[in-house]
Amino acid sequence: MRNTGKVSEQIMKQNKETKRTPGIDSEEERDTAPKGRRLPVNIHLILLAAIVLVIGFSALRLYLWDKGGERIEYDPNEQTTEFDVEVLDSIMPLAPDKREGFADDGVTTILCLGNDPFSLEQGPGGLAEQIAQKTGATVYNGSFTGTTMAPASATFGEGDMMDAFSFLYVATSLAHGDFALMKTASSYSNDENFPVTTDMLASLDMNSVDILCIMYDASDYINKRPCDDPNEPLNPITYTGALRTGINAIQEAYPHIRIVVMSHTFCHTINAEGNFENADLVDLGHGTISHYLQKERDASLDCGVSFIDNFYGSVNEDNYLDYMTDYIHFNDAGRELLASRFAECIFPDKGQE
Repeated sequence: MRNTGKVSEQIMKQNKETKRTPGIDSEEERDTAPKGRRLPVNIHLILLAAIVLVIGFSALRLYLWDKGGERIEYDPNEQTTEFDVEVLDSIMPLAPDKREGFADDGVTTILCLGNDPFSLEQGPGGLAEQIAQKTGATVYNGSFTGTTMAPASATFGEGDMMDAFSFLYVATSLAHGDFALMKTASSYSNDENFPVTTDMLASLDMNSVDILCIMYDASDYINKRPCDDPNEPLNPITYTGALRTGINAIQEAYPHIRIVVMSHTFCHTINAEGNFENADLVDLGHGTISHYLQKERDASLDCGVSFIDNFYGSVNEDNYLDYMTDYIHFNDAGRELLASRFAECIFPDKGQE
């Protein structure tokens, strides 16, 4: 018994000297034993910290974004001629095969057909003359004051003698080389320019013409000509039917000619009381003026010819006071603007000269 007690005392003494950890039986296990106290992990604190970081980062980004850009202040009294609309130009070059076999004389020749924008001023400030100045081309003015794109009736003689000078009849006369109807009608006209212009067109060599420029103001809308016929696109007494029919006739007779349609501009109509009304807000029976614009563009694209949008791209509701003399006619600045638009679209290298 005594020996057993001594052995126990020796073992305890040895354990103290070697600092043996209870439950660890080897030197290797002692090396892997924890040397300090571990802190408890709280998952809720970690999630809360992550949320705080995300919110803080987002707030910082928002602050920097708000500070970084220049503030745009809205002034309700600001006056500007700029407007945020899409201009509906569609510029198409003439297909190369249309010029095959054509003898180019080296001179760019333009024939202008239309009404008041071309006809009311034929001096240096006239539209045709300014197109000539800005493009360097030889320009012929084949316009007739007060006329429309579409005739008043499908059969000549049942309506107004002026029908002979509508685009439909003028284009048909050019295509067929037959001006008898126009010459007869011009003898009844009170406008001395009608017979002069008719004779010029009759004597003009269409094989020398490179570009045909067509522009009528909103007279078809004002005179309540039907805009279009969904069941008959070539209906000659509609605005777009007359345009399609006339263009087709020219294309068939003279395929080498590049055709450009210049749209009407903004204008007013005059109501029964004699007051001006915004033509883009008034339907006279066949749509507002912007309806005529869209249908004119559709007809031009159907025929594969260029279309220049003057309604949004030239004289519009915001700037018409600078370019018009009344509800529909242009001043010198207005004609210059229209000539510049033509030159920029068809002769881009000369449009800014």
